[in-house]
Amino acid sequence: MANSPDPKLELVTTKGVSRTVDDWSTMFHLCFVILPPRPEAAVFIPIAKRIFEVFGDADCRTAFCVVGNEFIARGVLGDAEDDYLTFVDPESAFVKSLGLTRLPAFVHLRQDTSLVAAAEGWDPGEWQRVAKEVGKSMAWSVPEVARPGDPPPGVAWPV
Repeated sequence: MANSPDPKLELVTTKGVSRTVDDWSTMFHLCFVILPPRPEAAVFIPIAKRIFEVFGDADCRTAFCVVGNEFIARGVLGDAEDDYLTFVDPESAFVKSLGLTRLPAFVHLRQDTSLVAAAEGWDPGEWQRVAKEVGKSMAWSVPEVARPGDPPPGVAWPV
């Protein structure tokens, strides 16, 4: 079951910028789409883009987090890595701190780093629930997360 992460845990971007979870969330809520270190996880990039396009101007910071190093993140995300804030989690420390057991995941953290909502594995209804929580917290529009052509529900990989 997902829980609030360790606020002192370091998060590093693919560009080498390192700060604690607490520092990354000082000004904004954090909304992560967390992907496993597998090339087939790229099917979730269009879903994340839909989410990021709606929440990108809200008072939250949207980001990918890929389990693995920068090379793996680039392999999973391709050009999307250049377009969005992207964190790497080479030892799965962040994912484990969140208590996640299946990826992909959609996670929303408050400015105090407490967990608002999380969805593990690809369950469109659960991802929509997290999007509604983000929209409610931000007083913002809510994206339609799932669309025809998305992966079937139930796709997930163990952490």
